[in-house]
Amino acid sequence: MSEQLITELSSVIDANADSGTLIELPEGAPFDAEQRQWLNGLLTGISTIAAAAAGATQQEAPATPLAIFYGSQSGNCEVVSKDLKKHAATCGFEAKIEELNSITPADLAQHQHVLIVCSTFGEGEPPDNARQFYDLLMADDAAAIPASVNFSVCGLGDSSYTHFNKCASDINTRLQQLGATPCHDYIGCDAAFEDDVAEWKAGVFATPAFLDAAGAASTASVATTEKETLYTKNTPFIANLIESRNLSGEGSSKRVNHIEISLAGGGEDMEYHAGDALGVWPLNCPEEVSEILAAGGFSGKEVVQQKSGAATLRVLLQTRLDIHTVNAKCLEAWGLNEAPLNYKVFDVLNELKPELDAQTFVDGLRALQPRLYSIASSPKKHPGEVHLTVGEVHYDFNDKARKGVASTWLGNRLPAGNGVGVYVVKSEHFHITSNDDAPVIMIGPGTGIAPFRAFLEEREMREASGENWLFFGDQHKASDFLYRDEITAWQDSGVLNKTSLAWSRDTDRKIYVQTLIKDQGAEFFEWLERGAYIYICGDASRMAADVDSAIREVIAEHGSTDEAGANDYMNRLVSKHRYQRDVY
Repeated sequence: MSEQLITELSSVIDANADSGTLIELPEGAPFDAEQRQWLNGLLTGISTIAAAAAGATQQEAPATPLAIFYGSQSGNCEVVSKDLKKHAATCGFEAKIEELNSITPADLAQHQHVLIVCSTFGEGEPPDNARQFYDLLMADDAAAIPASVNFSVCGLGDSSYTHFNKCASDINTRLQQLGATPCHDYIGCDAAFEDDVAEWKAGVFATPAFLDAAGAASTASVATTEKETLYTKNTPFIANLIESRNLSGEGSSKRVNHIEISLAGGGEDMEYHAGDALGVWPLNCPEEVSEILAAGGFSGKEVVQQKSGAATLRVLLQTRLDIHTVNAKCLEAWGLNEAPLNYKVFDVLNELKPELDAQTFVDGLRALQPRLYSIASSPKKHPGEVHLTVGEVHYDFNDKARKGVASTWLGNRLPAGNGVGVYVVKSEHFHITSNDDAPVIMIGPGTGIAPFRAFLEEREMREASGENWLFFGDQHKASDFLYRDEITAWQDSGVLNKTSLAWSRDTDRKIYVQTLIKDQGAEFFEWLERGAYIYICGDASRMAADVDSAIREVIAEHGSTDEAGANDYMNRLVSKHRYQRDVY
């Protein structure tokens, strides 16, 4: 074969190397018909093999590993983490999501790219599924972390709380102290976190540490076993209020309402399980809106701009904006350096009297946020409905009566039959065990009874054989015994095997649920030894902390161990999901 002919054949192969299609020799090639047919087949085969090899090489280019860790008490951080995983695939990373408690600080050395999303609750406390990691990280003897670990931290919080995003901020600072490399600035997001999270996410994957390491990006949708949810925080389902019924007796210092909402028409997207929460979009009180307008010298007819478009000031204040919270952003927007502690928007306008036009006023306000409530019903017992236990918030401040937004809207401003925007928040960290033979201990004073009404209904409908022990209490038995008739019926039927009731104002001795846990410590520990699951719901800063301490004392005393041993015992309960809390 001549050198010229070899050159011609090579050029034909090169021209079609990536096509994998039929190749034919040029008309002037010096071959007879049989030779041309054989060579055309040979060249087509070579081209097909080359194309397949090129495609395989491209497909086999690996995505870069990415570790995403989260600490979440209400579920928001887990939702953000799942979104990060989807986005990471489009940027050339294969992400794995885990709770922070699944690792130790020393384990981080195994990763080169790490993203952490963490919330804060109570008095600056880490979420339960991040507590062990947080304590190890903050310890004086925490292991050094190599500089090869590129990380960034995102905190989800609420600026109306004193310890705003403390946990995430602490983690970010400590990781740097231990030697890890921050590839992007830490971000602490407020209640309306979506825009800030999106900006942080885009920024992280645009950093050199991530751009230079990115593998093959996936342009297709990321495969997931989870179905996309139709009804979310930003696209709620319009449900209907069935009824709002007062549970508090005459003479109670509180008003607690039992709320029933119809989910008819919501389909699979509004299905829930015992332990889940319901997000509720409230409306502000019209009278409070009028007071704020008057204090600021506004008519309410002023037209102001929002991302979603223009609207009148009164409409925005009643439906879209937080008309109570004052934070640093508010003060900066309104040209103020500071405001007295606990001042609300009305107080700032009424007493500090900043000179504001309507647009500047609106620019300083936070967006109105949905409220999350523990679901107080089992769908097995109430199909097509969801029930809540909501205590109305009323208090006096600065010589003025104040009230909560959502609690009073649900309790007395929303008429039966009217619509309410809702969505289900799935709980991964707080759900009744599927082991129907296991004993269950439920601790929920006040409105903390809500999920345990759901748990007991669930266990009743499943005919679970495991024993159930309820700790409940409030101020007075006569006026604050929520769901008294239902609890009594469960006691009579044997669904509720043991009930410990604490009434803090009925005797000279202040008795709380934590008091009864210690008083009945021997039996409490015996239940734990038999495999009992502990569930706690209620106030994080006081009740939940006191209950946690009481349980540790019981373990130390009746387990014949010291404080370190009790903590190890509790850590084992947490790791086995036998200690779960829904606290706020």
